[in-house]
Amino acid sequence: MLALMRRMPSMAVRGPEVWLWRWRRNPLKRRADKVEAWVVLVVWTCTVVAGVLAGLGAARSVEQGLARERAEWRPVVAHLTERAPGAAGGDRVWAEVSWRAADGSAHAGQVRVRPGSAAGGPVTVWTDPRGRLVAKPATAAQARLRSVLLGSLAGVSTAIVPFVAGRALCGRLEQRRLDQWEAEWARFDPLWGRGRTG
Repeated sequence: MLALMRRMPSMAVRGPEVWLWRWRRNPLKRRADKVEAWVVLVVWTCTVVAGVLAGLGAARSVEQGLARERAEWRPVVAHLTERAPGAAGGDRVWAEVSWRAADGSAHAGQVRVRPGSAAGGPVTVWTDPRGRLVAKPATAAQARLRSVLLGSLAGVSTAIVPFVAGRALCGRLEQRRLDQWEAEWARFDPLWGRGRTG
């Protein structure tokens, strides 16, 4: 019979869920029920707090990093060192360009330009304070969206850890409770059997 009960969902063993049942007074409540009540409380607290703190921290970090990029990265006029390959009207192609950084140092790199652009033609590129090529920085609205998305992802990812650990611990407590119940059942079942036949 106990093997059958182990296969049944825990709702069937416990009956319908009652809100905060672990915290109510009940003469049948065991020590394991009290332990589980505290485990559930601690797990949910850790899940919420860890998720919120990680999410806010990640969002703030991303937004500050993108704001720093907007403040430091600058557009520079570069010039094509050779004619861009391809015919006009097609998709953008990679071409070699050169430019001078704010400190006067010469730099070169590849950027995407319109096909067929003439050598020496101007191209606007974005550079960091050291004169290296970078992508165009995100606008304030794009930065907010990215920070919200990455903060949410970080918060959910962090919250999963205590939640999964708590579920595993509650599963262990449930298994221990079933094992104790089986031992008690085995101890009293022979007595009940004699009473029924006698």
